[in-house]
Amino acid sequence: MKPWVLGLTGGIGSGKSAVVEAFGRLGVHWVDADHAARWVVEPGRPALGLIVDRFGDGVLASDGGLDRAALRELVFREPEQRKWLEQLLHPLIRQEVAEHLSRATSPYAIMVSPLLVESGQHQQVARVLVVDVPEALQLERAIKRDQSGEAQIRAILNAQVGREERLRHADDVLVNDRDRAWLESEVKRLHDFYLTLRGGQE
Repeated sequence: MKPWVLGLTGGIGSGKSAVVEAFGRLGVHWVDADHAARWVVEPGRPALGLIVDRFGDGVLASDGGLDRAALRELVFREPEQRKWLEQLLHPLIRQEVAEHLSRATSPYAIMVSPLLVESGQHQQVARVLVVDVPEALQLERAIKRDQSGEAQIRAILNAQVGREERLRHADDVLVNDRDRAWLESEVKRLHDFYLTLRGGQE
């Protein structure tokens, strides 16, 4: 039987990676839309050339790859540019993700996407798991991890859909505000539950 797909999302700094890696250790096949977003702009892929044509060589790193930080700064300042970039990349990312999910052999597979709700990807999955944390903890984690200033992290937070809207689309919620051992036990609990579902439905 074809695996059903769980969409996993959460705001910046919520700990999506830690959660999906825990599922991975339980044998669940997963793909991260953020990783796919990097693959589609690798040197030699058409998207990179189109991005350089639009934004100039300033978005290239010294090794010829995409300087994601430089591009992020440009598009977060200008909504029109962000819209153009999303229209270019979202279909390519969707295709890349679908290809990876089609290779899954576990009973269910996970698509991780920070923009699951905003991009409409939640309509392509059987079930949605939201990793949720209080905003103060989100900020603290994201600043520490990305070595970014608070203003830049807040800009990313504001560009993402609000917590309430994200939770509105959730079938399941994992509140990731405790230690790693607790997180692992929550993932195991959800995994055992997901194994009982047919096509993601109770």
